[in-house]
Amino acid sequence: GHTTGPSLNNDKLYKFAYSAEVYVDQVKASLQKSAGYRISSGVDVNLLWRNPDNDDDQLIKITIRDVQVENVNERPAAKNIFKGKSTEKIIGKEYLEALQRPIVLELVRGKVKNFYSHQNEPGFTQNIKRGLASLFQLQLHSGATCEVDISGKCNTTYHVRQDQVTKIKALDSCEIEKQGFTSHNQILDVSRKAASATIYVLEDGFIKSIKAEENYALLLNSRRKTGAKIVSKQRLELKSVQAGPGLIAGKQVASVIKTLDSSYVAVPLVAEPVKSECKKCPSLSEHWQSIREHMYPEKLSKAEAARSFLSFIQNIRKATKEEILQIIRSENKELLPQVVDAVTSAQTLASLEAILEFLDFKDASTSTLQERFLYACGFASHPSEILLKSLTAKFKGDIANEEIRETLVIVMGALIRKLCDREGCKLPAVVEAKRLILSRLEKAKKDDNVRMYLLALKNALLPEAIPLLLKYAESEEGHISNVAATALQRYDPSFLTKEVKETMNRIYHQNRKVHEKTVRTTAAAIILNSNPSYMEVKNILLSIGELPLEMNKYMLSMIQDILHFEMPSSKTVQQVLKDMRAHNYDRFSKMGSSSAYSGYVTRGPDISSTYSLDILYSGSGILRRSNMNIRIFDRNAELHASQVVIEAQGLESIIAATPDEGEENLDSFAGMSAILFDVQLRPVTFFQGYADLMSKMFSATGDPISVVKGLILLTDYSQEIQLQSGPRASTEFLGSLAIDISGGMEFSLWYRESKTNVKNRVAMFIAGNTEVDSFFVKTGMETTLEVETTLDFISTVQFSQYPFLVCMQMDRVESPFRRYVTKYESLPSGRRYTARRGKAELLAGNEYPLHQENSNMCRKVFGAKSDSSSNWF
Repeated sequence: GHTTGPSLNNDKLYKFAYSAEVYVDQVKASLQKSAGYRISSGVDVNLLWRNPDNDDDQLIKITIRDVQVENVNERPAAKNIFKGKSTEKIIGKEYLEALQRPIVLELVRGKVKNFYSHQNEPGFTQNIKRGLASLFQLQLHSGATCEVDISGKCNTTYHVRQDQVTKIKALDSCEIEKQGFTSHNQILDVSRKAASATIYVLEDGFIKSIKAEENYALLLNSRRKTGAKIVSKQRLELKSVQAGPGLIAGKQVASVIKTLDSSYVAVPLVAEPVKSECKKCPSLSEHWQSIREHMYPEKLSKAEAARSFLSFIQNIRKATKEEILQIIRSENKELLPQVVDAVTSAQTLASLEAILEFLDFKDASTSTLQERFLYACGFASHPSEILLKSLTAKFKGDIANEEIRETLVIVMGALIRKLCDREGCKLPAVVEAKRLILSRLEKAKKDDNVRMYLLALKNALLPEAIPLLLKYAESEEGHISNVAATALQRYDPSFLTKEVKETMNRIYHQNRKVHEKTVRTTAAAIILNSNPSYMEVKNILLSIGELPLEMNKYMLSMIQDILHFEMPSSKTVQQVLKDMRAHNYDRFSKMGSSSAYSGYVTRGPDISSTYSLDILYSGSGILRRSNMNIRIFDRNAELHASQVVIEAQGLESIIAATPDEGEENLDSFAGMSAILFDVQLRPVTFFQGYADLMSKMFSATGDPISVVKGLILLTDYSQEIQLQSGPRASTEFLGSLAIDISGGMEFSLWYRESKTNVKNRVAMFIAGNTEVDSFFVKTGMETTLEVETTLDFISTVQFSQYPFLVCMQMDRVESPFRRYVTKYESLPSGRRYTARRGKAELLAGNEYPLHQENSNMCRKVFGAKSDSSSNWF
């Protein structure tokens, strides 16, 4: 009779040769040097039963025999881990017996309807058999279908040409229980490409040969040269057809199976998750002892600290709450903050429970640790709803330290945004946290409270908070209107409605009331960055010349930067300038020292990073705001890597100068606010009020104040991949940053000079490990990248004359960069083959040119210094 699937002849034994190979290597490498292994065997297939009512329903028996395990590439004897070992020794007696126990498939029209095997068989050997069984599933007409095999339920397409069938499986469509996580931001994440194709050659209605190949490529988005590939190949070739056992008579499949062997059961064809146990792994405390010395605060800008931090996180992820608490409770206070960074970054339920049990928010003496915990939560790579829920509960309870209370709600804002970005806006904990922040802001009376909830919204970026932010930006003063305006600046321009732009225009042009320069310039930046109309640009350009002294210069500089850096609004600006030619000369020849400038830190094939630096002074030469940003871009995403804003106000009295219009009543204040990896941190105050300023000024050593210090997990990618030949692969990419940012401000009344200094010291370490694990052998590749660097930003102002002299310097020191690739094959006994290649280089330091005007000023500042010292007497 005619069948629509492959059909076996009665009383025949089909003898095949089978091999399954895996390779692991760098994406572009040829397979000749890859790490990997091959399992080969004979496979016997015979027909057991055919349904009398439907000859397209068959039971076939498949037996694996003569199993061999060998290298996939030739290795010299000394490097061959299998040398001199029998298969039984490599695989283990009971596993080998299990592997050679036959399986039975029920094929209906070429598809596997039932997969029969022994119930208590080890998952590993069962998966190898599933990989073989899945090869026998095929259809003999072209078309797309959805079918279940070892990889899960997948979209599959068949192309049939005479005796050749090609099966293409869309691996990204496969529905299978997935384990793992990805990083929050695409730039920090890993991309995966996967493909699977199988080619069948048929003869006499049954299989003559099968070649299957499956490929996975993993690429680090930030450096696509770094990555890994896994290739899995299967081959089945018919060697001979001999006389075989006869058929079993019977009406029903079930009775035939019982006759054959009563211990057979139908098991799913989809792979079962398996993990091999680690025999010689150190305990968490043993591991901690081995890396402890690299984690002291003074070593935190070294790559070794970042490396140790990653390995510690990997071990914490396997540990119990008790093991974690044991380390936290026994460690000294110099190392505890780093332990808190790692435990919080691990993001397991056990690590969260341990840290929450250890930290007591009612105790003000441990506030440093509480802050480290909260920031690590803010930087979480894949935060859970439980984390936000726990923080909300803490916020409602007693908190001894007011700054911790502030940090807590600011971090809740960051978690709301991360959960919303992953379709989690409707989760009960997110809804509750949003409601809490918005309702408390409406009720807040004290400025400090208002500011803290506004900062939380600056992280959460909720569309529904925009009307509130507009209200505070326009009707309040000082800090409050400033935070509200800078919060609006962080929204994607697509959220900025007509109402937002109208309000920003009113603030900038002071239609309703006088506003401070800092808020007005932020309003102008928002207008110019969100697709401004011709009239909006024209009105801003017409205002230049009518503004207070330094603000004229600042706005002019901002417009020039838009043109020079070809920002999105540059075309509109050019058009308006062309039409306004008559009014330009006087308006655009303003004196002053304020400036705005953008440039590239790096331009690469995968990602680019830009810096922007703007400085606004008051008319008397005192810094009002300096703002330094570093952003990272790829083709479709952006990451605000860092922002350091130093703000000062009401300092004119020190040098007996007159405050600018509208700023007569501002209290003396200086402070610093930072954003790190898209998270707004709690601002730091240098001094507040005249008395505080005076006491600090006369004791000022100019020693920098630490803004951020700690370890951050940036890239956090972990995926399990089920290979269609049976083994499981796992791939993990982790990237961490050890960071130390400090800032300071010093005054010299004698030289009438002030200096601000921001020092960013960072070390980055990325580790990727891609491994294929068949219980008896592991093969894989580890990749590491490390770099250490320091970025210094110094601005010096001399205000003994007008326009005063300002010199800005931005330098990057030369930086060591190292990368290594290690391929390995290993047996549980500890026998191991490794091949390691590495490269270390020194990246040259760089003095960023900023702009010409600045270079001229620096010559004057440093020239003036040498003059004044020589003719002193």
